[in-house]
Amino acid sequence: MEKQNLSVLNEFILMGITDRPELQAPFFVMFFLIYVASVVGNLGMIILTTLDERLQTPMYFFLRHLAFIDFGYSTAVGPKLLVNFVTNENTIPYNWCALQLALFIFFIISELFVLAAMAYDRYVAICSPLLYTVIMSQKVCWVLVTIPYLFSAFLSLITTIKIFISSFCGHKVISHFYCDSLPLLTLICSGTHDIELIILIFSAFNLVSSLSVVLVSYILILVAIIRMNSAEGRHKAFSTCGSHLTVVVVLYGTLFFMYVQPKSSHSFETDKMASVFYTLVIPMLNPIIYSLRNKEVKGALQKLWKTVYKSCT
Repeated sequence: MEKQNLSVLNEFILMGITDRPELQAPFFVMFFLIYVASVVGNLGMIILTTLDERLQTPMYFFLRHLAFIDFGYSTAVGPKLLVNFVTNENTIPYNWCALQLALFIFFIISELFVLAAMAYDRYVAICSPLLYTVIMSQKVCWVLVTIPYLFSAFLSLITTIKIFISSFCGHKVISHFYCDSLPLLTLICSGTHDIELIILIFSAFNLVSSLSVVLVSYILILVAIIRMNSAEGRHKAFSTCGSHLTVVVVLYGTLFFMYVQPKSSHSFETDKMASVFYTLVIPMLNPIIYSLRNKEVKGALQKLWKTVYKSCT
């Protein structure tokens, strides 16, 4: 019976953001604007940090990869969500669901460790400025992003394969607006202990290890700033960390709201809103935060705008 049910299961039904018809159009417009802003902002940041000569430092190398990651996981979720609003059919093919889950896990884990690498980069820049270019060489920068990418791909494949080789017994309604691991586990009729253990152990490791790097880096940065004699030096040090610290607080605050609160206070609606925030809103906010709080990025944007304007007139 399990084999038969598994063979005919060729799609899932997503619960979506809302089941109220009058909210479909307003939600579509809102999420369309958020997604377009996210795509334009992150692709713009990638292009800007690639072309502008002043943005060829390790800090902007990591920012370029952060923009790529934000573009990746918002695109893994956003287009399908928008299509479901238009067609009013919240279905997703079996293979697409597996792909969406794999991509989302890959990008969200990569984001945690790239943010940790960025915190280490700020620590070296402030605490060892004379050795900064030596320590943060191009080779080191590539190692600090390649390892998270490989590790994230490994975890993504393990989790996705373990879930999708299981039997769903014909159950296909996912209590979410995208294919996430925990809602999918509730549809599996075979034992899920091994998968749950893998998700629990690695989720804890990813959050604790990446956050530990961030916290230790900023504690050492704070100690170094306190020891500075110049007020101007302290202000400059704080300004170089402000954008990254804002992004870290927003992302980790959302993740802790999602996963650290007691089970009794969990609800589908609050989980959906938190998921919307870190899958769509945060990828839109990150390039805005770095653009508004960073003089070099604003200068590069103004230079690019003048170049485009001159070429068009």
